[in-house]
Amino acid sequence: MPTLDINPPGRVANNLNTRNQSTAAFLLPEDTFELLYGRECAEEIGRMARLHPGGGVGAAETMKPPYPAWLEEVDALFIGWHGPRLDAELLRHLPRLRAVFHGGGSVRPHVSEAFWARGVTISAAPHVNAQPVAEFTLAAIILGLKRAWHLSAQVRRDRSFPTHPPVPGLHRTVVGLVSLGYIGRLVRERLRAFDVKVIAYDPYLPPARFRELGVESVSLRDLMLHSDVVSLHAPLNRETTGLIGGELLGLLKRDATFINTSRGGVVREPELVNFLAGRPDVQAVIDVTDPMPPAADSPLYTLPNVFLTPHIAGSLGPECRRMGWAMVEEYGRYLRGEALLHTVTREQAEAQT
Repeated sequence: MPTLDINPPGRVANNLNTRNQSTAAFLLPEDTFELLYGRECAEEIGRMARLHPGGGVGAAETMKPPYPAWLEEVDALFIGWHGPRLDAELLRHLPRLRAVFHGGGSVRPHVSEAFWARGVTISAAPHVNAQPVAEFTLAAIILGLKRAWHLSAQVRRDRSFPTHPPVPGLHRTVVGLVSLGYIGRLVRERLRAFDVKVIAYDPYLPPARFRELGVESVSLRDLMLHSDVVSLHAPLNRETTGLIGGELLGLLKRDATFINTSRGGVVREPELVNFLAGRPDVQAVIDVTDPMPPAADSPLYTLPNVFLTPHIAGSLGPECRRMGWAMVEEYGRYLRGEALLHTVTREQAEAQT
């Protein structure tokens, strides 16, 4: 296994105020390490504390038994997508573990009953991953309200430009957000620059929070009925699986835009396909499907009013490093004995996709 020669064994950074014996390690595949952290993040960790040379570039082989002995020295673990599940067996080999830093969104694939029972702190970066999703969504909202996809197809077909085509536009139109979590709130903030009304459905958000955000709380039915654009941002869980079906879709206004950057399972896909086939006026922007990718014979590939993208709304390429750096900064707070900003509770983890 390749390692990072960041600091020799036994080195302890001399600038720590508390926990000055901290030993950190990466535990994730090499390609994920390069995507989320890379040498720059590793070097910064090495300047703050001891980065164990065994937990260097890609420790995929350490994510299953037999576990290496050096894990017993680690109190801070950096993980990410495709990283380990912290179950009872792995935790037995991590007796000093006090904090986990996940350079990604949901921690659900990585935690277990044994993890919560141990009381280990875990921080994650869903707030960072929310940024590119909100940016993608804002672009889709603007293009949808301008009827960009429909008009582009019309121009290609007719080989001429229509005169004063009817578009909803961004003047006193209505944008409906399903869920006001990290991403939904960021989308709402970005929409403040435009003359649109924002309504939202989120049964878990208290009325005072809606008022703070300047968003009108509505039922899901009313949201579908009155929005010029509907954008889904709900996590996939027991309550949201199949939340959007044909009956609700049928309420959409003429020339509406339907955007899904959350999870494919939030929508009953066969009913979505049937609806879109019968409502060519509605534009769908679909970044997530169920299954993903869709089956080769799925109509989502061929329906003219579907803009299908391969799950690109979230962090890609260099954007992913923002999550790694966020966790390096969180580790700095951990070392200084400060309150962590991005901890995830058990209840929050269970609500994540």
